[in-house]
Amino acid sequence: MREFKEQELVRREKMNELKNMGIDPFGSSYEITSNSKEIKDLYDSFSNEELEAKDIEVSIAGRIMTKRGKGKAGFMNIQDKYGQLQVYVKIDNIGEDKYEMFGKADLGDIVGIKGKVFRTHMGELSVKAFEYIHLVKALRPLPDKYHGLVDVEERFRRRYVDLIVNDEARRIAFMRPKIIRTIQEYLDGLGYTEVETPILGTILGGGAARPFVTRHNVLDLDMYLRIATELPLKRLIVGGMDAVYEIGRLFRNEGMDRTHNPEFTTIEVYKAYSDMEGMMRLSENILKHVVYTMLGTYEVEWKGKTIDFGKPFTKMHMVDAIKNACGIDFFKEMDFAEAKKLAEEHDIIVEPHFKVGHIINAFFEKYVEDTLVGPIFIYGHPLEISPLAKKSKDERFTERFEIFICGDEYGNAFTELNDPIDQRERFESQLQERHLGNEEANEMDEDFVEALEYGMPPTGGLGMGIDRIVMLITGAQSIREVILFPHMKDKK
Repeated sequence: MREFKEQELVRREKMNELKNMGIDPFGSSYEITSNSKEIKDLYDSFSNEELEAKDIEVSIAGRIMTKRGKGKAGFMNIQDKYGQLQVYVKIDNIGEDKYEMFGKADLGDIVGIKGKVFRTHMGELSVKAFEYIHLVKALRPLPDKYHGLVDVEERFRRRYVDLIVNDEARRIAFMRPKIIRTIQEYLDGLGYTEVETPILGTILGGGAARPFVTRHNVLDLDMYLRIATELPLKRLIVGGMDAVYEIGRLFRNEGMDRTHNPEFTTIEVYKAYSDMEGMMRLSENILKHVVYTMLGTYEVEWKGKTIDFGKPFTKMHMVDAIKNACGIDFFKEMDFAEAKKLAEEHDIIVEPHFKVGHIINAFFEKYVEDTLVGPIFIYGHPLEISPLAKKSKDERFTERFEIFICGDEYGNAFTELNDPIDQRERFESQLQERHLGNEEANEMDEDFVEALEYGMPPTGGLGMGIDRIVMLITGAQSIREVILFPHMKDKK
């Protein structure tokens, strides 16, 4: 059994005092008629004389964040989900017993207040309490109000405390679902249907990533947590659901950094009879719509730069971007030996499964990616790294693009490969890469190839990272700020 600190012991004594008074320290339901935001929105423009004339009664509840008092009156700030509101507590208004209970209350306790809206002599909009109800006793003290949770790791481990004491954490937590809803409403308005596809699967596909592996005991199968929603969604296109999207969790057993968490959220969108150009228009319009709806402007301050989403996004072929950055022209025909020599001259490691296309992508990642401000579409990815995208006229490349803003990728899209013969060959090539040590290569998905054999319309597909969009909109510098419960190393 853990050892209690002095403050915790005092709080437990107060808990027992409440029990002895016949009061449940952990309360029951309480009817609320208003909140801090509504009171401020409705009455902040009124003088105290006007408020007294209106005689506005409210019932509110929240956590005690500050408390001060002397003699027969005192003040406290209680916090609900919208913020804090001052409450005036006077012995003449609530009675001696309740005033004594107020006096013994600790920061962090949750209380209910029935009273009237008024303005103090200092002009602060407040509630004058006429009924004080103890609801919940907090058995642990809150962090110091001046320093909060200083340890960033502890903020994420104990997100519940972070949300209590950190206004910014609360702002992001409530803004995230609004951003997601804005995207849903936009796509719904275009006639897209939101769907759900399985999280567990037996085939690794739809992306390049190491999976989490689990076991289904009844079926006696090893299964993967999905790394992408792509292949099930394209099966729906085959089935005649011609415009679909899914917002859902993906799971990738990889490293963690500022923009990567093993469990994250994406949106994938598929539209029959569209293509890469159609997905460029769609993704640009989604980002413009979300930015303006959430911020009221097309300009976003991000990573020390002003990003203007009101302007058309720039487009550049990957090979042109590499040539501009380091002078090497991969549009020229070259065999693997020549490409490998260039890589070695530029200190790029050539892995056993690499082909020319992998080397091109390695040059892009080294010399271009971090320099992109954008928003910019980088298109024309090599065939070898794009197993699900349609070939360009120059068949070394594909009709694929990625969206970059300030060096980070925000989206990935294709003209989808709908040729079942070509798709089978791409899967077979991926299997060869796995044999050569590429743990992120796709597996053969016979059922998906069979689905394509029934005929999939020409299709455009798009995937975007929801967490990174939330970071952009809220100004959060780490993905762990925008995920309520990010994965952390064990403290032990």
